[in-house]
Amino acid sequence: MAGEEEETPTVVAKSGDIVDVTMHPLVLLSAADHYHRVARGTRKRVVGLLLGSVLRGQVDATNSFAVPFEEDSRNPAVFYLDHNYLESMLAMFRKVNAKERVVGFYSTGPSIRPNDLRIHDIVKRFLPANTVTPPIFCIIDIRPDRKSHPTTAYKVVEEVSTKDGQRQVKLSFAHVPSQMGALEAEEVGVEHLLRDINDPTVSTVASLIKGKIAGLATLTEKLVECKDYLESCVRGEQKVNPEIVANLQTIMNLLPNLNTEDLVRSFVVKTNDMQMAIYLSALIRSVIALHDLVNNRIQYGGGAGNDGEIATGKEEEKKEDDTKTAQKKDAKK
Repeated sequence: MAGEEEETPTVVAKSGDIVDVTMHPLVLLSAADHYHRVARGTRKRVVGLLLGSVLRGQVDATNSFAVPFEEDSRNPAVFYLDHNYLESMLAMFRKVNAKERVVGFYSTGPSIRPNDLRIHDIVKRFLPANTVTPPIFCIIDIRPDRKSHPTTAYKVVEEVSTKDGQRQVKLSFAHVPSQMGALEAEEVGVEHLLRDINDPTVSTVASLIKGKIAGLATLTEKLVECKDYLESCVRGEQKVNPEIVANLQTIMNLLPNLNTEDLVRSFVVKTNDMQMAIYLSALIRSVIALHDLVNNRIQYGGGAGNDGEIATGKEEEKKEDDTKTAQKKDAKK
């Protein structure tokens, strides 16, 4: 009967609700550098503080810094977070940029741990006075092979449930939509930074092809998602959203008309130029390979033949000399 009296928990948002979270590239770079310096090759995670601004429930995490953190793998309730280091770093960051304030903390996860609620309470103490919006919690996935969104944001909510006739309030994390954003200066800086990163084991052509394949795979996923949504709207399973339909119509209007003669001719000319370059490259490579083969044959395979020809010539000269000597002896006789 006690199980039947339990009600489904209802989520009650706090005042100053968080609408969405925008992560900037500098935060991801700092978190990745923090992980590779401290916990690379281990099962540990790293924790840091997020700095930024909040406007009407929209959190912008523009900066971050690492915090010394340790936790016991055997006992999840035991952990260490350096408060003195955190206070000193906050004081120095205020001198550099007074507009940035504490908006939450990050972890490399890869999932929520029992200590995260306690860390949330600690970070809450460092919020500015008269702050209504609570701090956020962001899990940053630093795996390089991850193709989806690398961040997952959460906020703390109160779950009110009834059990055995008593109301219980329990804190838990609720998902918040997160996205990537950058200012113009950040975009330029990240572009130059990525341009300098070079993997010597991967050629430029291979990296370009890999980027094209990843882009086409993402495009395919988005097109399939649009197709499924439109089909569900046609079947009546989902309500039609005018904004989504308007965006799809805009996308369709921006698509080029492939039936025009000028566009077809341009595609043909471009394709012919590319195929001609590939054909000439194959011919040149074949000629160079044959040329190297001939040089190799002359250098390593022709020595024995020359020696044989020289030896044969010497034997013929010796025979001629012997014949002349025999003829002179006969003449004297």
